[in-house]
Amino acid sequence: MIIAAAQFTARPCDIGANTARMAGFVTEAGEQSASLVVFGELAVTGYELEAVAADPGRLTLGPDDPRLAPVRDACRAAGVAAVVNCPGPGLTISSYVYGPDGALLAHYDKQHVTETELAAGFVAGKVDGRFVLDGVRFGLATCYDAHFPDLAERAAADKCRVLLASSLYGKGGGVTERMTVFPALAADNGLSVLLANHTGPAGPYDACGLSGVWGPDGAVLAELGGGEGLVRAGIRPAPRA
Repeated sequence: MIIAAAQFTARPCDIGANTARMAGFVTEAGEQSASLVVFGELAVTGYELEAVAADPGRLTLGPDDPRLAPVRDACRAAGVAAVVNCPGPGLTISSYVYGPDGALLAHYDKQHVTETELAAGFVAGKVDGRFVLDGVRFGLATCYDAHFPDLAERAAADKCRVLLASSLYGKGGGVTERMTVFPALAADNGLSVLLANHTGPAGPYDACGLSGVWGPDGAVLAELGGGEGLVRAGIRPAPRA
């Protein structure tokens, strides 16, 4: 199976422009034989916490929101699944997983919200995210979640073979975190791990890009630089007992 991460600079609070970009990446992923494409944290609106909290009626989206139709339609046309992260109703940071038929496969709300997110009014989810695609069981994480080893441990114990992280890491310290956290999650838990990051301006951050995929031994399978684009890798994770 080939999985992919899409990396781009989201336009602040411009849902139409961002979902159009995301639909294009879904189409491109299908052209490159990927079965699944993952987007960064809050890719639909950009990482605009204060703006979202100030106008949740306009800037939060449920999984059936018609403004996400371009992505769902692209999934259906390309036969590709997508992990789409956006502000959810009630101020969650939500990942909606759409299958290759455009239907909802899973809904996951970020469990470990940061102090900044809490201060803006965002709330934490309580339930782990799981879905199965082409016989492979996946776990979901959102950015800071990856810094809590028990989340990946639960995924491995629950027979997941791949962990998908929609994230935002900035330049400087974010690069160091990215270089240490994700290989360790993979190697410590025998999971393939995918990171989908932003690049360029993202709320108060200057995102570093460097989206990538690591194998169950922690080795890099594929990684992207600092620009926009799609990174993909074939995974053959060992089956769970």
